Amino acid sequence: MPHKKSTHTSAKILYRPIGLLSGVLSGALAGVLFKQVWKLVTPKEAGQAPKALESDFPLREVLLASALQGAIYAAIKAAVDRGGARTFERLVGEWPGD
Repeated sequence: MPHKKSTHTSAKILYRPIGLLSGVLSGALAGVLFKQVWKLVTPKEAGQAPKALESDFPLREVLLASALQGAIYAAIKAAVDRGGARTFERLVGEWPGD
């Protein structure tokens, strides 16, 4: 188990703008990645992923698209957040979380 350091309030405050920026970045990156993955897993004529209120698509397809999009977003967000925190720790000397 890694050694746990305490985080000062100032480190958490300094990290907030980085955290906000990484949230925007991860959302944009996840959106692009989801569109590319959706194109790969659906027939060529399917086009864009169905939205919840589009009646042209069966519920199963809407739920599959939503689950895939959520999984991709969560994984990208965790990777970007973790990378940002590690970079912050290297630069400032403190872990911004906990």
